Amino acid sequence: MKCIKLTALAFAITYITACSQFQGSSPTSNPNQTITVTEENFTHAETARNYRNWASKGATEKFVKMQGLPPRGKAAPTVQMNDDTLYGVVIVKAKAGEVTFSIPETNNYMAVQVVTERGHGQHYVVEDSSYNLPVESDYALLIYRSGTEKGIENAVAQLDKVNVGDFNFATDYQVKPYDYDEVEKWVQKYTAEVNSMVNFTYTFPRTSDKVTDLHQWNLENAAGWGGASPEAFVGNKYSNSPKMSASICYTTTFDDPKNKFFTSITAYDQDKYLMEGVKNVNSNTWETNGDGTITVSFNCGETAKNNIDTQGNDFTFTTRHYGVNPSIISDQKDPIIAGVKEGR
Repeated sequence: MKCIKLTALAFAITYITACSQFQGSSPTSNPNQTITVTEENFTHAETARNYRNWASKGATEKFVKMQGLPPRGKAAPTVQMNDDTLYGVVIVKAKAGEVTFSIPETNNYMAVQVVTERGHGQHYVVEDSSYNLPVESDYALLIYRSGTEKGIENAVAQLDKVNVGDFNFATDYQVKPYDYDEVEKWVQKYTAEVNSMVNFTYTFPRTSDKVTDLHQWNLENAAGWGGASPEAFVGNKYSNSPKMSASICYTTTFDDPKNKFFTSITAYDQDKYLMEGVKNVNSNTWETNGDGTITVSFNCGETAKNNIDTQGNDFTFTTRHYGVNPSIISDQKDPIIAGVKEGR
């Protein structure tokens, strides 16, 4: 069945026909039967892999709180983790179609994203409050992001304030029986396609009925699973650069995006994982030019402004606009990526 580009209505019909088996808690009647990965079910398969990775860390029975920045390489449980926030993750079971959690009063940036079993960030909230939110799947993965703008120890301390009594832990969650080596092959194929694009921008539709281009949605899940939808001054906007050479000095100069929370630029290896010894640049710490613009450099030496040294590795980089400015939402091309040129 061909599902590359569909109208919203056509996709909804196709989705119900081809993928309804993945909405419930068990994707097959026989849990020992391996599910074949297809274009139609890839987003469920990749999401199941991420649920599996976090479940292996105990997220179905406790609030898993990172004590430091994410692991480098494929030791990380999720692709394209960021270096600006610490993660706290829990897998919960919906009650009457809703999930319950809260954001405590903190002294840093803190947000919660509710990710359904199809990989949709159905909700992204940033206000200190208690929440009861509807979800379109039986289980959901909650991603807390705790900002490091006041240091890692403070970010950990703020995660410690989260009321775990709010969570309906998914103690009965069963890992879906995909061939995860096969899932990885699909991921590599899609990620290579993203790396070949001049500027890949994520849309991250919030629910399954909002998907109008299945291929685009598959690319987004493969290269950047778990991202939030652009929402002015609340959600985030993400874009990827093409693959870039470690042997070339690149720079980009741009106007301050003036996002509500912060702006981030992070380099990744060709599989979209963080690299050992490579630091990111964000608006909490970057050095500005005399005219108020910002220059970020890649492999241009220690004296270059806001230099990111990829330690001899070819790379791509991702821009993140947290609490995105509406002007950035309306830009067809990310201004930071669009400004890249070779040399100082």
